Amino acid sequence: MALNAQRRRITQQVGFGVLLLAALLTVLPIALIVGLILWRGAPAISLEFLTAAPRDGMKAGGILPAIVGTFWLTLGTAVVVVPFGVGAAVYLSEYAPESRWTRLIRIAIINLAGVPSVVYGLFGLGLFVLFLRFGTSILAGSLTLAIMTLPVIISTAEEALRAVPQSFRVVSISLGGTQWQTIRRVVLPQAVPGILTGVILGLERAAGETAPILFTAAAFFLPRLPGSPFDATMALPYHLFVISTQVPGMPIQLQYGTAAVLLGFVLVMNLLATVVRSRARARRQW
Repeated sequence: MALNAQRRRITQQVGFGVLLLAALLTVLPIALIVGLILWRGAPAISLEFLTAAPRDGMKAGGILPAIVGTFWLTLGTAVVVVPFGVGAAVYLSEYAPESRWTRLIRIAIINLAGVPSVVYGLFGLGLFVLFLRFGTSILAGSLTLAIMTLPVIISTAEEALRAVPQSFRVVSISLGGTQWQTIRRVVLPQAVPGILTGVILGLERAAGETAPILFTAAAFFLPRLPGSPFDATMALPYHLFVISTQVPGMPIQLQYGTAAVLLGFVLVMNLLATVVRSRARARRQW
């Protein structure tokens, strides 16, 4: 017995060691990349860099139009994708019967989540820019990014809804609540942390994508702020691509500084989501 217990402890320690090594091999390269970007980009970050428009062929000045453009594109994506994504997840989880069609729909959603972003960009170019005549604009870019992130949000939101114990629904309906009242007052509040995780994952992907906005929204050089959803805009991912590959003689500090600001933009989104998710989990009843 003692020998078996010792073997189990050794096996457990080896397993923990392997998991720790895997975690370190995953986290350390990411930490090194982020540290390098921040170290090389810190000298470029200043008040002028964050609040001024680019000038001198984007070799001087700031990146304010790109920051504002990224914010509006992300906000426009959220306005479109959150109600449609959560609504589709509610239907698939709570209303749709289990059948061959619903299984096919779920498989299609999973497959759409793996489609390359450049394909969505070409689709947005054909539908929103050319066919609907929105032109190269924030509206066309936001709609394209919304379609791209919709499968991720639907899948994660549906999983969050299905994770809510069935007993919650049974108790609510037995007390006289309708199915919609049960969903709105019981199921959705309990699933908010998981839904929010999916929304943030989708929006972070949208904020960092270049290919979709390259065809639908982004401008090469536009040193002014957009005035309406039908205006083109600069955006941080595309601006980073431009100054890294298309502008000769670009100071390396500006490239790393732009990358650091983009990382900070995503980090702020994560922090806000973490706070909201933590408060929602504190109120959860299971």
